[in-house]
Amino acid sequence: MHPATHQAEFRDARLVEVYDAQNTWGRDDDYFLARAAEGPGGRVLDLGCGTGRLTVALADAGHQVTGVDPAGASLDAARRRPGAQGVTWIHGTSADAPAGAFDVALMTSHVAQLFVADDEWAGVLADLRRALVPGGVLVFDTRDPRDRAWEAWHAPGDRDPVALDGGRVVQTWSEVTGERDGVVDFTLGYEMPEGDVLTSTATLRFRAEGEVRRCVEAAGFTVEQVDGGWRREAVGQGDGELLVVARAV
Repeated sequence: MHPATHQAEFRDARLVEVYDAQNTWGRDDDYFLARAAEGPGGRVLDLGCGTGRLTVALADAGHQVTGVDPAGASLDAARRRPGAQGVTWIHGTSADAPAGAFDVALMTSHVAQLFVADDEWAGVLADLRRALVPGGVLVFDTRDPRDRAWEAWHAPGDRDPVALDGGRVVQTWSEVTGERDGVVDFTLGYEMPEGDVLTSTATLRFRAEGEVRRCVEAAGFTVEQVDGGWRREAVGQGDGELLVVARAV
């Protein structure tokens, strides 16, 4: 077994392929695509765009899209997607997003939970406010801690097969390794077709709705809506989500 690498599913090209096979188009993509269309204009920032599944779809829908991500292997995969030439790709972080250049900013796939420290999270929100024009809209997802989603994540003895191109199969698993004050540590495991065993570690922050609202408002936004699910259900009645729609003031 190779030593565990932090967030390797985004940074190791072998695992980026697995990530793409596991994460295909879903209701979350439909939700963000619809929210982007409701924004005040067509210039969209996709922060933490990953391998660009939604990013390219936004461009295909007629938006002027910029995708930003710090993981080079994920961006390499994004740039290979059909339609990728319609997106401006930036290898970087929220600090690299141009100021006052966007009508809509998105953070999808629970990217918001990767910003564990309060000062880091506040900095990302401040960067997004700076990137948006006044009246611009920020939309992001974060899991509702009351749903305790991590308790349903697989035990290390369970295996989920993931089919890749060419008939190759990867056996995957996950294990929660720590939980404290809204912070959850976990490890993802991958038994590759060639026999290598790779692991990736990550830490997620689960912020309650009230805390999320306070952070967003402190960064210069007005929270207009918080949905609990991908069909815009009320919080607590949907999919265990906090889907935040906020406007830059």
